[in-house]
Amino acid sequence: MRKNMKEFKIYLRKKYRSIRENMDLKIKKIWDSKILKKVTILSRYKNCNTILTYISKDIEVDTLEIINKAWEDGKKVAVPACDKETMKMNFYEINSMDDLEKGTFGLLEPKKDICKKIEETQGTLCFVPGFSFDQEGFRLGYGYGYYDRFLQNFKGTKIGICYNNCITNKLPHGRYDCSVDILITNAFIKEIHSS
Repeated sequence: MRKNMKEFKIYLRKKYRSIRENMDLKIKKIWDSKILKKVTILSRYKNCNTILTYISKDIEVDTLEIINKAWEDGKKVAVPACDKETMKMNFYEINSMDDLEKGTFGLLEPKKDICKKIEETQGTLCFVPGFSFDQEGFRLGYGYGYYDRFLQNFKGTKIGICYNNCITNKLPHGRYDCSVDILITNAFIKEIHSS
């Protein structure tokens, strides 16, 4: 059963990666803009002081616009650094894109020697990546488990951002998987939990 589940998740990742890779770039830009607008109308966004967000890759919802908007709105921005040895992820505050360097998996990560680690997550927003999300807020991630481990002790609001064509009714998930509190796509905002 576990082997079948693993194979099914591999199949789903290929499926949603293909959808992302074949998206028309003009449509992607429009959808990114719609998602940004929906993020910024949230009262939880307006009331938070700090956002935690990944640095987006080409096939992901554009978080660079979210980061710039957060700075414009006077918020602190923190991005993740992954540790392959401990399999843990921590967030560090950045003040500009110059605070980033290539890190784990070739992703842009904060320069840990100059960036301050975020210790307290109460009242923060965490933007969670995923190939796909389901209607219950569970996600299909990249399969490394960094976010699921981090979110176990996260005290703020978890926000899944995803394109509407990558939302499905139900995804397979285990007991350690965390659902998000709010799901935002280019088409809707859905409150999953009231926290």
